[in-house]
Amino acid sequence: MLMCIHRNLWFEALEIFRKQLQLGFPPHFSEESVAVALKACRGDSNIGSQIHGFSICYGFTAYLSVSNSLMSMYSKSGQFDNALDIFDKLKNPDIVSWNTVISGILNSKEAFSFALQMNINGVIFDAVTYTTLLAFCSSYEEFLFGLQLHSLIAKQGLDCEVYVGNALITMYSRLNRLGEATKLFDTMPTRDLVSWNSIISGYSQEGIYGFEAILCFLEMLKEGMKPDHVSLSSTVSACGHERNLRLGRQIHNLVIKTGYESHISTSNILISMYSKCEVKEDANLVFKCMKDRNVVSWTTMISMNEEDSLSLFNKMRLDEVYPNDVTFVGLIHNISFHNLIKEGAMIHCFCLKTSFSSESNVANSLITMYAKFNSMRDSRWVFDELNSREIISWNALISGYSQNGLYKEAIETFLLAIKESKPNEFTFGSILSGIAAAESISLRYGQNCHSHLLKVGLNNEPILSGALLDMYAKRGSISESRRVFEETFEKSQVTWTAMISAYARHGDYESVMGFFREMESEGVDLDSITFLSVLASCGRKGMVDMGHRIFDSMVKDHKIEPSQEHFSCVVDMLGRAGRVKEAEEFLGRIPGGPGLSTLQSLLGACRIYGEVEIGERVAEALMKMEPSESGSYVLMSNLYAERGEWQKAAKLRKGMRERRVKKEVGFSWADVGGVEGSLCLHGFSSDDMSHPQTEEIYRMAKWLGLEMIFREIEHSSI
Repeated sequence: MLMCIHRNLWFEALEIFRKQLQLGFPPHFSEESVAVALKACRGDSNIGSQIHGFSICYGFTAYLSVSNSLMSMYSKSGQFDNALDIFDKLKNPDIVSWNTVISGILNSKEAFSFALQMNINGVIFDAVTYTTLLAFCSSYEEFLFGLQLHSLIAKQGLDCEVYVGNALITMYSRLNRLGEATKLFDTMPTRDLVSWNSIISGYSQEGIYGFEAILCFLEMLKEGMKPDHVSLSSTVSACGHERNLRLGRQIHNLVIKTGYESHISTSNILISMYSKCEVKEDANLVFKCMKDRNVVSWTTMISMNEEDSLSLFNKMRLDEVYPNDVTFVGLIHNISFHNLIKEGAMIHCFCLKTSFSSESNVANSLITMYAKFNSMRDSRWVFDELNSREIISWNALISGYSQNGLYKEAIETFLLAIKESKPNEFTFGSILSGIAAAESISLRYGQNCHSHLLKVGLNNEPILSGALLDMYAKRGSISESRRVFEETFEKSQVTWTAMISAYARHGDYESVMGFFREMESEGVDLDSITFLSVLASCGRKGMVDMGHRIFDSMVKDHKIEPSQEHFSCVVDMLGRAGRVKEAEEFLGRIPGGPGLSTLQSLLGACRIYGEVEIGERVAEALMKMEPSESGSYVLMSNLYAERGEWQKAAKLRKGMRERRVKKEVGFSWADVGGVEGSLCLHGFSSDDMSHPQTEEIYRMAKWLGLEMIFREIEHSSI
């Protein structure tokens, strides 16, 4: 029987036991035979319970080895209560008995509680006890218990045991304590394949230590250790993180040579690696060569192939592979990206039928999808149907409202979110960008968000510092932007760029250039957005030569490819300086052609400098691009009027009426002090009479006007 078990011939071992039963009780039976037979059951409680009955009848349960085997069998079959009943009846359980129960416990708190009970009873932990308990230490709270276990292991001198060392490395790696894991690995007197796999997996799962994982794998090969599917999978994953296609292909060759290409998990990671390295052809080839495919295989392919994701999803169902929540997350993302509204609704229905819509990550993807489709009513419906709402769900809804210009709803949702959940950096990032873009929302709500951000200790996050700077600058409070910048402990590229953009928006050329030079001297990398803000500032100040130098430096020194926005800034800069012909020539250099704002800027310059011919060409291009946009008609009409060409001006105005193009009314906003807790500012236009206190407002405006005239006269007479 033992020989059969060593060869994994479980059925044959049980057949020998059955034949012994047919021969009759003693001398053909011993407690060892029963214990071995129970081991051969491998968690099959049907056969195991029959052997249990036999053991009770013939008194074999009195033997500790049989009771331990029974507990092991019931634990493996998922009947832990039966195992615990047997343990409770033992008069003198040994270390194997205690370890067997611990290995059957699924909950970490229960396992630790049982270990404490074991310690109280004076049972000394052995290597198996420690290995089992360390496997439960996966969270921070559990890690504290793991540290205590490590201390006991060191005291007992068990840290030299290979499988105890492996368990410690796994624990530290799982909790991203790779320094401690590496130190343990380096000090191990002997290492087996599991040791190498543990440290390589630790490096590769973190993502940022892919290079170290690859080096460790190469060192393992040098020491003559033969890799298995775990070693190969972890290293392929690391190649994906590092985007190291060349080495990834070499490892793929090794996978084929060692025969692990038939292993599903290894093939799945190969697909992922090729996808990350943007070699979809090779990823598709690996997928096609797979004999067996699981949900991970199909999900990886669906996430990778944006255009064919729906087709692959249907093939997956035909292959009788049932999708999981990650499948739907990838599928919904691709549907959102391609704006497939009809298909999105179909997948939503499928999720409802299969109950996947109750999974938080799927529901969050649906909220984001409908927000992308400009259907916030459906986003809200999905959100309201959630049984429990995590902060990610709130973030998706807040972001959706902000992206769709529903800023009031975004703030109302944010105020509810902070009552029910703990906000994170994404929560504040979404609402701050919304407040920054919302002219009609009071700045006081931005200030309230800033206060709350300070309370939860997120004020030093670089992205949030940039968002705060941007919000204050867009809402006209440059002094607050500067204060946030000065209070930021670690100033990242985002923070510097946000401050430069803020000053550029406020037309403060000197501050922009001062910060730009300081950013260069500090050695902070300059990106395309930094240069965009500096070029815009040069244009507004009329610093054409400086603007040209900045543009050339961006291309030649910093190797940044200029975008349409950069070319547009140069056109605007030339136009503002009166070099209209040069600006028109520069239009031809813009990749993809000039945009609406560029042409409007040039037309404005034509009006200022009386360039009628160029203005006509630009206006014609604008009217073709946006026939309903009033700005081009008004600017060109004013240009004609200023030149005294009244007939052409009248013709343009008539064309506006015929095409039903209406001039947009300009609005100003005033914070009226939050009357009745209103989120919004009061918007008003020229000669506006809509406010209930119109008479008082006009009376006060008249008084202020007279007061200003009086003070000016008084000042001039001094």
